Amino acid sequence: MSTEPPAESVPKVDPDRELVRRAQAGETQAFDELVVKFSPRLYGMVYHMTSNKEDTHDLLQDIFAKAYRSLKRFRGKSSFYTWIYSIATNMTLNFLKKRKRRVAWSLDDVDSGIQNDEAMVDIGHAANPRHQSDVNELQKKLNEAMQTLSEDHRAVVTMFDIQGIPHADISKILKVSEGTVRSRLFYAHKQLQGHLEEFIR
Repeated sequence: MSTEPPAESVPKVDPDRELVRRAQAGETQAFDELVVKFSPRLYGMVYHMTSNKEDTHDLLQDIFAKAYRSLKRFRGKSSFYTWIYSIATNMTLNFLKKRKRRVAWSLDDVDSGIQNDEAMVDIGHAANPRHQSDVNELQKKLNEAMQTLSEDHRAVVTMFDIQGIPHADISKILKVSEGTVRSRLFYAHKQLQGHLEEFIR
């Protein structure tokens, strides 16, 4: 009989632990490697929540600056990925809530951002103009629909549907129960379906 513990009881090793340790010891190159590793996914998350390229770049700078200042206090109770996503999500939500007026974004600006930002371009289909046009059109419609959601609902949709983050990780990042995550997703999906139904064939 096997004496190995069930797979789910084996603690996961944080793949970023060594980089974090070196960065905490003052090695700036190690922190730079973490920035390079997480920038594309964090960019995607912040961009889908703000739909504004300039705001996204500004927020990313602030997010990594705060992470760098707070790194000494990171104790590894969660993965570095969960920790920095929590910082990014909270800072983005605070930014959106401070912006009292409804986001005034241009479809042309969104389209331009997608075409010019490497993090948002599907390299595999870049040579197919028709496919890229379809992707851009869908992206514009999705961004419009996303802006109808509350900040909290937009956060869970961005993390789960767009970035593929599991419910359990979203729960840790947002510091809410998994039930709350599922509930927010349910209501957000209903709202998005209502907004996009004219485009669904």
